[in-house]
Amino acid sequence: MAAPKVIVIGAGPGGLAAAMQLGHAGAEVTLLERREVVGGRTSAIEVDGFRFDCGPTFFLYPRVLAEIFRSIGRVLEEEIPMERLDPQYRLTFGGGGQLDCTPDLDAMDAQIARFAPADVGQLRRYLEDNREKLKRFRPILESPFGSPLDLFRMSLLGAVRHLHPLRSLGSELQRYFSDPRLAIAFSFQAKYLGMSPFRCPSLFSILSFLEYEFGVFHPIGGCSRVSEVMADVARESGVDVRLGEAVTGLRFEGRRVSAVETEQGTYEADAIVIGADFAAAMERLVPDALRRRWSNARLRKKKFSCSTFMLYLGIRGIYDALPHHNIHIAEDYERNLREIEVEHRLSDDPSFYVQNACVTDPSLAPAGKSTLYVLVPVSHMHDHIDWSSERDRFRDLALERLAAIGLGDVRERIEVERVITPADWQDDHHIYRGATFNLAHNLGQMLHRRPRNRFEELDGVYLVGGGTHPGSGLPVIFESSRITSRLLLNDLGLSSEFIDRAALAGC
Repeated sequence: MAAPKVIVIGAGPGGLAAAMQLGHAGAEVTLLERREVVGGRTSAIEVDGFRFDCGPTFFLYPRVLAEIFRSIGRVLEEEIPMERLDPQYRLTFGGGGQLDCTPDLDAMDAQIARFAPADVGQLRRYLEDNREKLKRFRPILESPFGSPLDLFRMSLLGAVRHLHPLRSLGSELQRYFSDPRLAIAFSFQAKYLGMSPFRCPSLFSILSFLEYEFGVFHPIGGCSRVSEVMADVARESGVDVRLGEAVTGLRFEGRRVSAVETEQGTYEADAIVIGADFAAAMERLVPDALRRRWSNARLRKKKFSCSTFMLYLGIRGIYDALPHHNIHIAEDYERNLREIEVEHRLSDDPSFYVQNACVTDPSLAPAGKSTLYVLVPVSHMHDHIDWSSERDRFRDLALERLAAIGLGDVRERIEVERVITPADWQDDHHIYRGATFNLAHNLGQMLHRRPRNRFEELDGVYLVGGGTHPGSGLPVIFESSRITSRLLLNDLGLSSEFIDRAALAGC
């Protein structure tokens, strides 16, 4: 009997992880990627010997990807060397104060005592509570939500009193920390979802818990190196990885997708997996008449995450005193968040993030030089902001603000520079509205209200990535690939037991 044919659209982390698992299970898998490199937003930018991660730079909770590798007979740590960072990152506050965040809780309490003595000891209480929350939340993250009836599973009903779904993340942290800077220090991680902590459900307090409990890692070569290794492993699992081959359309038989079309040819399919940006792929590939729940008109009404303004700087020398990861919080943080999410205007005093990766991984730059990755959260595409006129002004503002973390001379040291604006994310990277973290993670767009892993509008179509359940962020995207791969394999009559065995072994 011939192996079922599966086409995976998009070689981002979700598409790559799904291809690995489906290929291992015996499906005939073709992975189509329109760009010449794998990884999607988790790809590399290489210029004159400097190597930057395009998107994610934090590698958190490696357990999920390690189990995926184990399920197909590989060992993640052997394939991709990683270094656990300590400090995990430095937080600086525009209103004063600094934290070098470390898993050493005694060292954290000593730092907290210097500017918020009343909050000493609260970090341990917070971690203890979130250890139980993750235990309760894991079955929700690891299971599909195909209908409202799934809300009545015993695992979810038993978790509700631990998750406080109607409480915001910001208000949740204020239950532990009286100093607002500390509340921010353990809630800013909502940026991984592209949301304000004051608009993000409190259940996502597990994000900062994951950092302290399981570590923040740097894969040698960057997070993009993870994508490249996954592509190699997929090929070795029999997957046909085709780069530079954009999907131009889908062929339908009623509601069922029967083939995928590119400029190079047509691929018949028993099933397809869409790993491209969900909303952009729907508008581009699926006729509006075939979509009711996710029609173009309804997509326009959905809430989307923020975007990011990016600077990739190759510089002379290295800032030895600057840690690997650095987050600067604007003096008026709530105003900055309001400007991004509500007013859709550019801030004069933005928060920002800087990765100084070469203090950990000198291989990313020529000898005597280093890379700086600068990310400024900004609004997704909106009529209030014209990036063709704002690009250079905001670039200068971002460089000026770097002085707040000791990089006042950075302009004179730049040898290589690349810029990505929300307009570039939208137009060049095919991301809907340039919303780099996809659909927002509010209660109206989670679980069964998110596009489902077995896509509800079409037959034979499955989703992976930040646009489906469970949501955005690398560990969660990898989890989406496991959920989707199980569903697809079972639907095609192939065994998914190898996925479950590895997951159980990792518990």
